[in-house]
Amino acid sequence: MRVEAYNSVAQIYKTNRAAGASAAAKTEKSRDQVEISSIGYDYQIAKQAVAEASDIREDKVAALSAKVKSGTYDVSNEAFAEKLLEKYRSFML
Repeated sequence: MRVEAYNSVAQIYKTNRAAGASAAAKTEKSRDQVEISSIGYDYQIAKQAVAEASDIREDKVAALSAKVKSGTYDVSNEAFAEKLLEKYRSFML
Protein backbone atom coordinates (compact mmCIF):
# COMPACT_ATOMS: atom_id res chain seq x y z
CA MET A 1 0.00 0.00 0.00
CA ARG A 2 1.29 3.45 -0.85
CA VAL A 3 1.02 5.66 2.21
CA GLU A 4 2.44 8.66 0.39
CA ALA A 5 -0.45 8.64 -2.10
CA TYR A 6 -2.96 8.50 0.74
CA ASN A 7 -1.28 11.44 2.46
CA SER A 8 -1.35 13.45 -0.77
CA VAL A 9 -5.06 12.81 -1.24
CA ALA A 10 -5.77 13.64 2.40
CA GLN A 11 -3.82 16.89 2.02
CA ILE A 12 -5.89 17.86 -1.04
CA TYR A 13 -9.14 17.24 0.85
CA LYS A 14 -7.93 19.34 3.79
CA THR A 15 -7.03 22.20 1.45
CA ASN A 16 -10.41 22.04 -0.29
CA ARG A 17 -12.29 21.94 3.02
CA ALA A 18 -10.44 25.00 4.28
CA ALA A 19 -11.20 26.87 1.06
CA GLY A 20 -14.83 25.79 1.24
CA ALA A 21 -15.14 26.94 4.84
CA SER A 22 -13.73 30.38 4.06
CA ALA A 23 -16.05 30.68 1.06
CA ALA A 24 -19.00 29.72 3.25
CA ALA A 25 -17.95 32.29 5.84
CA LYS A 26 -17.83 34.99 3.16
CA THR A 27 -21.26 33.98 1.90
CA GLU A 28 -22.81 34.20 5.36
CA LYS A 29 -21.56 37.75 5.85
CA SER A 30 -23.30 39.12 2.76
CA ARG A 31 -26.98 40.03 2.98
CA ASP A 32 -29.74 40.31 0.44
CA GLN A 33 -30.95 43.76 -0.44
CA VAL A 34 -34.33 44.81 -1.74
CA GLU A 35 -34.80 47.95 -3.77
CA ILE A 36 -38.22 49.38 -4.45
CA SER A 37 -38.75 51.20 -7.73
CA SER A 38 -40.07 54.74 -7.77
CA ILE A 39 -43.43 53.44 -9.01
CA GLY A 40 -43.58 50.98 -6.13
CA TYR A 41 -42.67 53.72 -3.68
CA ASP A 42 -45.37 56.01 -5.11
CA TYR A 43 -47.85 53.15 -4.84
CA GLN A 44 -46.98 52.68 -1.15
CA ILE A 45 -47.43 56.40 -0.46
CA ALA A 46 -50.80 56.45 -2.25
CA LYS A 47 -51.94 53.31 -0.44
CA GLN A 48 -51.02 54.82 2.91
CA ALA A 49 -52.82 58.09 2.08
CA VAL A 50 -55.98 56.20 1.11
CA ALA A 51 -55.83 54.14 4.30
CA GLU A 52 -55.56 57.29 6.41
CA ALA A 53 -58.31 59.18 4.55
CA SER A 54 -61.92 59.09 5.63
CA ASP A 55 -64.09 56.90 3.41
CA ILE A 56 -67.18 59.11 3.56
CA ARG A 57 -67.28 62.88 3.30
CA GLU A 58 -70.27 63.39 5.55
CA ASP A 59 -70.66 67.11 4.83
CA LYS A 60 -70.96 66.49 1.10
CA VAL A 61 -73.36 63.57 1.60
CA ALA A 62 -75.59 65.68 3.86
CA ALA A 63 -75.67 68.56 1.37
CA LEU A 64 -76.53 66.29 -1.56
CA SER A 65 -79.16 64.42 0.47
CA ALA A 66 -80.83 67.72 1.34
CA LYS A 67 -80.88 68.76 -2.34
CA VAL A 68 -82.36 65.40 -3.40
CA LYS A 69 -85.07 65.57 -0.71
CA SER A 70 -86.00 69.12 -1.63
CA GLY A 71 -86.02 68.34 -5.37
CA THR A 72 -83.36 70.92 -6.25
CA TYR A 73 -80.62 68.44 -7.15
CA ASP A 74 -79.88 68.77 -10.87
CA VAL A 75 -76.88 67.64 -12.86
CA SER A 76 -76.45 68.78 -16.44
CA ASN A 77 -75.52 66.12 -18.95
CA GLU A 78 -72.64 68.25 -20.26
CA ALA A 79 -71.15 68.72 -16.80
CA PHE A 80 -71.42 65.00 -16.09
CA ALA A 81 -69.80 64.06 -19.42
CA GLU A 82 -67.03 66.61 -18.91
CA LYS A 83 -66.19 65.28 -15.43
CA LEU A 84 -66.30 61.70 -16.72
CA LEU A 85 -63.86 62.50 -19.54
CA GLU A 86 -61.62 64.43 -17.17
CA LYS A 87 -61.36 61.46 -14.81
CA TYR A 88 -60.76 59.10 -17.72
CA ARG A 89 -57.96 61.27 -19.12
CA SER A 90 -56.27 61.62 -15.74
CA PHE A 91 -56.46 57.86 -15.27
CA MET A 92 -54.95 57.11 -18.69
CA LEU A 93 -51.99 59.45 -18.22
